[in-house]
Amino acid sequence: MTTATATVLTTEAVLALAPDDASAKAARGLLAPAKWPTLGHDAAAAWGECQGSGSKPYQTQVDLSGPVFKCSCPSRKFPCKHGLALLLLRAQDTSRFTTPAEPPEWVRAWLEGRRERAEKQEQKQQKQQEAVVAAASAPTASGDPAAAPIPDTTTARQDKRWQRIDAGLEELARWLADRVRRGLAVQTRESAGEWQTMAARMVDAQAGALAGWLNAAAAESDSAALLARLGRLQLLIEAVQRRATLDAGVLADVRATLGWPLDRDEVLARGEAVDDVWRVDGQIVEEREQRLVERRVWLSGRRSGRRALLLDFSHGTTGFETSWITGQARAGRLVFFPSAAPLRALSVQREAVPESGDGEAPVLAGWDDELDRAAAAMAAHAWLPLWPLRLAGATIRVVEDAVWACGEGHALPLNVPVEQVPTLLALAGGGLVNLHGEWDGRTLMLLTLRSEDGLWQIGRIEGGAR
Repeated sequence: MTTATATVLTTEAVLALAPDDASAKAARGLLAPAKWPTLGHDAAAAWGECQGSGSKPYQTQVDLSGPVFKCSCPSRKFPCKHGLALLLLRAQDTSRFTTPAEPPEWVRAWLEGRRERAEKQEQKQQKQQEAVVAAASAPTASGDPAAAPIPDTTTARQDKRWQRIDAGLEELARWLADRVRRGLAVQTRESAGEWQTMAARMVDAQAGALAGWLNAAAAESDSAALLARLGRLQLLIEAVQRRATLDAGVLADVRATLGWPLDRDEVLARGEAVDDVWRVDGQIVEEREQRLVERRVWLSGRRSGRRALLLDFSHGTTGFETSWITGQARAGRLVFFPSAAPLRALSVQREAVPESGDGEAPVLAGWDDELDRAAAAMAAHAWLPLWPLRLAGATIRVVEDAVWACGEGHALPLNVPVEQVPTLLALAGGGLVNLHGEWDGRTLMLLTLRSEDGLWQIGRIEGGAR
């Protein structure tokens, strides 16, 4: 097992982990010594007991290799105010923490459980890699390993799912054709019900991700944009019909777009592994339906220049397994999901960057290169929803209530909440800034802004994370 190096966090880095500004403010209110009758740490973890409103203090602990948080409080936020306060105390004054020979039992049991799970996962990954190598080198009757047939992994369950998808998409194709014949200019209350019915039909057909596509299309007010959405759906229908002729990367994109992605074990066995120093360019946490929380963390490789998306989900108070700090870098390995334009990845190993430069601003390409790279990725993966753009030397302008990023002969519309526009303009100060955000082909949802004064997370300017 690879042992990760503990993260060294400053006060600013700890506050950057807060899910919203209210949590950061609440954590600052827990720094009084009387609140923490017990504080301890070692090279692997920090822990403490925080006195709350009840008779029994909350047990709070942090695995410093992440950092990863756990707390006995009932908060739905992650990390909670107690975990943030614990790290703030450690960042400000380690002399308040004892360093026992062994951590308390409740800390030791948690750390050992995490360690055992990581070891089992690493052993499983190693066995999968060995099996792939063995299969590739196995001799055939002719003695030529290259002539060995590719194992048929199609199962009866997969065949049955494809049959359900085929039937559902055949119905969707007829419905789309009817919608186009009737015209797209007017969306009535009656037609909204038709969209919802067809979205439910996609769930029944085991192509549940298309329900979200249809709901987004139903809410589209621009006829040209609606037609573009429907065109991509039609392209997907035709791709499914021709799936036997698609290469592996495109077929993987088709499956993922339908809502049928590879599981973690398949990704580790088939995906491309890239070792690099990965910098966190930006991240966003969004709450979905039924208390489902989605987190998107955008990384860029210092040596490889690769872009990567870490997509995580949590439910309720579960929280995320690992925390990422915008602007910091980690050495480690990512394994990319198979795709015609690989972007989404799994983090299978990460360590603190030993050299200085953790928060250095990256050297950015020109706007033409950035937009060409995005266009190439979206051409290769026709259903790619987002691509990370990094824009250097931008100016922020407001024209007729629309916010634009301008530079090098380009003007890109920004997706920024109205209430954040004044603060955004104040941060930019009328000068040149570097921007990072999610590009959907039409607008850029701004996530970070770097000015001469530092790095700002736009989603946390006011009101917490979007």
